[in-house]
Amino acid sequence: MSILRKIGVGLAAVVALAVVVIIGWLAVAPPELLRVADGYAAKIVCSNVYLAGRDAGEVLSVDVQAPGNPILKLVKVDVDRAEQTVTARFLGLFATGISLYRPGLGCAAVPNGDLVAARSIALTNPPAPASANEALWPDGNQVAVANPALAAILADEKLTGPGMRAVVVVHDGRIIAETYGPGFDPKTPLLGWSMTKTVNAILLGRAVAEGKLSLDDRSLFDEWGNDGRNDISLRNLLAMTSGLAFNEEYGDVSDATRMLYLEPDMAHYAAAQALVASPGTAFNYSTGTAVLIARLWMSRLGDPQAALVFPRIALFDPLGMGSAVLEADAQGTLVGGSYLYASARDWAKIGQFLLQDGVWNGTRLLPEGMVAMMSTSNGLAGGYSQFQTWIEGPREADIAKGIGLPAGTFWLEGHDGQSIAIIPSAKLIVVRLGLTPWRLNYAPEYLARAVLEAVTGTQAQ
Repeated sequence: MSILRKIGVGLAAVVALAVVVIIGWLAVAPPELLRVADGYAAKIVCSNVYLAGRDAGEVLSVDVQAPGNPILKLVKVDVDRAEQTVTARFLGLFATGISLYRPGLGCAAVPNGDLVAARSIALTNPPAPASANEALWPDGNQVAVANPALAAILADEKLTGPGMRAVVVVHDGRIIAETYGPGFDPKTPLLGWSMTKTVNAILLGRAVAEGKLSLDDRSLFDEWGNDGRNDISLRNLLAMTSGLAFNEEYGDVSDATRMLYLEPDMAHYAAAQALVASPGTAFNYSTGTAVLIARLWMSRLGDPQAALVFPRIALFDPLGMGSAVLEADAQGTLVGGSYLYASARDWAKIGQFLLQDGVWNGTRLLPEGMVAMMSTSNGLAGGYSQFQTWIEGPREADIAKGIGLPAGTFWLEGHDGQSIAIIPSAKLIVVRLGLTPWRLNYAPEYLARAVLEAVTGTQAQ
């Protein structure tokens, strides 16, 4: 055998050995980044298949892979409708992520693979599908679109933004304009991402109204023992000023992605974070904080089943939000920081409810002063309120500076371009939902301003 041939054989053996080692490594101890990718893919596909009735392949391609992360382009998914699961694997083989659908609770990531335990968390009586109601919105499902001046605005792709899936405009208590992206309609449940935080805060407010807890409560969790975390008040959590460490980045393995896709008990993970600042002195936006808020009000209700049905009994049914599903994690904690699916019209009802100061059909559901906290600064830089909302639009601090929206405007905001602008002085709500990554520099403030000017007939200052 020639020297060159021997070298070639040796190199081939080395390469083969390297491939075997890599395959073994991916099979036995896959990197956490791959596990996050598969967990994310399984969860997003699961929710859109079982809640929104969308095609799994389309969701994988458009919602999961198209935004651009190269790792996600190598993920394959399998939908098992008999087991009501979605499984995702890198290259179809490695770092398995699995998500389980439970009626009434949506889909849950099950990173430890314990489907038996996850299935044990269930609603005794899942809600029936919403029936048609011929009354005008918000009392029913009918819409009388009455403002033709808005047609051109909602047809302007620069204003509605890339990847728009729904825009709904409400003025003086009625929907006056709406538009939907291809494949979406008024009945499609859409993910609000972090807009869910505000809905979670409303549920907390409902528990406060029932006397289950107080905004000044401290010593909130047993895990905090007698350390400095016991000084954190519920007000601190609501204002994102708890002082707890939490990394909210999404492009890698961070506290946020680890909690959402690698931890079956999200609240336990969030509660274990260290105190890095005195409560009330530093603003740190944290999805973990919202999960803690959900865990807190759920625990104060006493019965786990009562806690799981509370969103529907306390909020969704009174407002007629038949499409709404707030998803729970594998351990049964409602994921109050991220996972509410609802139609655009039902998201608009949340805006209308807040515009009406927490009153619906003449009944006060939130304590007086609570909605006012949503349009009041937490006292620190960052544009956040005292109650899980924003007092600045998503781009108001950079490309939409000086946009000129009226004083008192506040926002629900979510990942990938979800927003609801609430403009009390004009009795106006602008809901915008879509799939619009941050890097695209979309600013919904311009849409809100254009709608405001069309509705009021005056130019925003």
